[in-house]
Amino acid sequence: MTDILFIKTSSLGDVIHQMPAVTEARRARRDARFTWLVEEAFAPLVRLHPAVQEVIPVAWRRWRRSLYAPATLAEIARSLGAIRARSYDEIVDSQGLLRSALIARMARGRRHGYDRHSIREPIASAFYNVRHHVSRDLHAITRNRMLSALALGYRPQGAPDFGLSRARFPAADEPYAVLLHATARETKQWPEANWIALGHALVDRGLALLLPWGTEAERLRSERMAAALPHARVPPRAPLDQFAGLIAAAQFVVGVDTGLMHLAAALGVPLVAIFLGSRPGLTGPVGPGPIAVLGAEGEMPSVEEVREAVKRLAP
Repeated sequence: MTDILFIKTSSLGDVIHQMPAVTEARRARRDARFTWLVEEAFAPLVRLHPAVQEVIPVAWRRWRRSLYAPATLAEIARSLGAIRARSYDEIVDSQGLLRSALIARMARGRRHGYDRHSIREPIASAFYNVRHHVSRDLHAITRNRMLSALALGYRPQGAPDFGLSRARFPAADEPYAVLLHATARETKQWPEANWIALGHALVDRGLALLLPWGTEAERLRSERMAAALPHARVPPRAPLDQFAGLIAAAQFVVGVDTGLMHLAAALGVPLVAIFLGSRPGLTGPVGPGPIAVLGAEGEMPSVEEVREAVKRLAP
């Protein structure tokens, strides 16, 4: 059996964009055993992918807050031990950062990555045994698929398949929609007043409105919005595998450019994606369901435009 290690640690959107490459690799290399090295917060979602036999979690985001603490150093040593516990026939680093290349260098096996003209941090390419050229003008999903195909010896074919089935999750007891207002970058945020206005515009659909959150500031924002809207709820924070079920059962999702928005797209849930501080061309949502992308960098869609898009996608 061939052992293959994929390295895509973060962020959530990047991890989701890697999933079609793994699905396609499974079709092409049915003899292989796939391991995925990923940031610990995203490991529950990666474990849902049917092609992944093993997940190696790392905690770089948490480690760097106390890098020299004895407990952190001990945990890093354990993770390095897990990385080196097996020899891999092929190692594919689609993250393209210095830290992911260093992780690849610590693993045992032939290392593949982008060449210096294709990669986000050119110095990282020095740590690969085999370097592949993939245009940076392509969508992130296409880049991941092409790199994996070049590394493992097949040709990408067909539409992206994320390996996530909406049907595997239980249906909701009552109909609801999910409003993904939270994002780490302020420039990507749609104004709070717009979300409240949209919630009022959707009230005649008879749906509950769920307002998820990730940080304390986002929780407070969700609670303010819920207090201003009828039938709105703030769900508890949950691991990503559970949250995938919450999104999968929604009637539709409206979200800003955030990882959870890409999860909705991957699951095929009707999605209205709002872009303000980023460009959707290279990292926009892709998936099997209906998707409307509104706005662009520096262009804010109106509440009415979003409401009309919801009406078209989820009548």
